[in-house]
Amino acid sequence: MSEDVSVIVVGSCMTDLVSQAPRLPKAGETIHGHKFFIGFGGKGANQCVQAARMGVKTAMVCKVGKDFFGDNYIQNFKNNGVSTDFVEQTEKAATGAASIIVNNTVKTIFNPAPAVTDLQSDFYKASDVFCCNESEAELLTGMAVTSVEDASQVSLELLRRGCGSVIVTLGPQGCVVCQSTNVVPKPVPTTLVTAVDTTGAGDSFIGALAFYMAHYPTMPLEEMARRANLVAAVSVQTVGTQTSFPFRKDLPNELF
Repeated sequence: MSEDVSVIVVGSCMTDLVSQAPRLPKAGETIHGHKFFIGFGGKGANQCVQAARMGVKTAMVCKVGKDFFGDNYIQNFKNNGVSTDFVEQTEKAATGAASIIVNNTVKTIFNPAPAVTDLQSDFYKASDVFCCNESEAELLTGMAVTSVEDASQVSLELLRRGCGSVIVTLGPQGCVVCQSTNVVPKPVPTTLVTAVDTTGAGDSFIGALAFYMAHYPTMPLEEMARRANLVAAVSVQTVGTQTSFPFRKDLPNELF
């Protein structure tokens, strides 16, 4: 790698083909849409870009196809200041293929998305921070999550499964943070905003969290989550996924 990096993301890199229409079509139906655009997505790549835009040196570990979308995605990483030293291209598959590697010698955030009901037990113990949203938490534990109280109970269950620290995100309700060193779940509220498009908000949150873990390693996790909430709140006020992610210059100084 050409330079030291503070955040490395291993995950998916996808090209988003986005159509906007008044409603979803029924089976076999054709309807008129009013907007179409191609964007850069994939949960891992989204998180990496958000961390980079906040000013931390990042690198992406993924594989894309040797095709138009793959070429454009590599350029998108470069445009966002993300190291592509570990981005590979292959002629054997189309863009969208990804490899996942867990390295326990660095600080790690595990986001179980898409969640599965039979997640291997080792995953709960392998990361420093286990971060999931309401639906992922419900799939993993069988416990419905609709409130801060529900999220608190789920976070305690995830601690029992071996997680060291747990964050359950709740959209406009903020999140709940729970750690094995202090097993009292702590609600972390966020700022109420008018949401235009919530796509990618969870990735914005995790990317910002990675930034704070890398740049402010002694900051309490609860404070990291509070600030990441505020970054994600900015992202939902604009249409799109990565296009809505704020740069450092767009954020108030008190977040840094």
